[in-house]
Amino acid sequence: MKLMKTLVMKFGGAALESPEHFGNVATIIIDKRSQYDQIVVVVSAMRGVTDELTKLAHLVSRDPVKREVDMLISVGERVSMSLLAMALEDRGVHAISLTGSQSGIITCNSHREAKIQRVHPVRILEHLKEGKVVIVAGFQGVSTNKEITTLGRGGSDTSAVALGVALKAEKIEFYKDVKGIYTKDPKKDPEAKLLERLTYDEALAFANPLHPRSILLASKNGLPLHVITFNRDLWKHFSGTWIVGTGHQDKGPIYESDRPD
Repeated sequence: MKLMKTLVMKFGGAALESPEHFGNVATIIIDKRSQYDQIVVVVSAMRGVTDELTKLAHLVSRDPVKREVDMLISVGERVSMSLLAMALEDRGVHAISLTGSQSGIITCNSHREAKIQRVHPVRILEHLKEGKVVIVAGFQGVSTNKEITTLGRGGSDTSAVALGVALKAEKIEFYKDVKGIYTKDPKKDPEAKLLERLTYDEALAFANPLHPRSILLASKNGLPLHVITFNRDLWKHFSGTWIVGTGHQDKGPIYESDRPD
């Protein structure tokens, strides 16, 4: 029986800033299909959308109810996932978009800062068997009380790692607006050096485009991470940064929380 190679790809808001950006992302995904049997793509909201939705909530209400804010701001990722699915279908690639809840991302009952308790990717696996690229809305899940929740800062990166753990992915590829991980913030310090390979602990110590939550979750499960730019013109010169450990652990998947609240 053939062992299926699974890749999880994560694209942030900068990679999905405009309609033209969606075409670039679709091309990157199509190129990867020659190397992997199954591809799951996790997306953030388009750049600035979450901030605009949050601002809108505060224009309507002096103290917005957290449950309703989650309902509102989770829309941003749903816009991205559906547009990317359209871009792929337009290029002859069968794709389907799923929300965090449809993807089986189960969280605690806290709103705005929910922790992932477990992942049941039943629908994802069904669509992968059909040969589709599955696009998942990051940053969101469904609580044990069956409420839509969002994961707070770094939520989409954390979604990608959690799905990679559940699907036994070979690695997670994070496509960012920087070439990889540097010794310092390259946007502030031109002397910052690009790093090729790090341990999880080292990655937490340097200027990092990934949220610490996602690195810690990967570390618990020994899942390799690869940070690379979404600017394809730079790939021949810069291969990005690898964050690696000792490989998958034998005791099964570990997520962020096993508490109901």
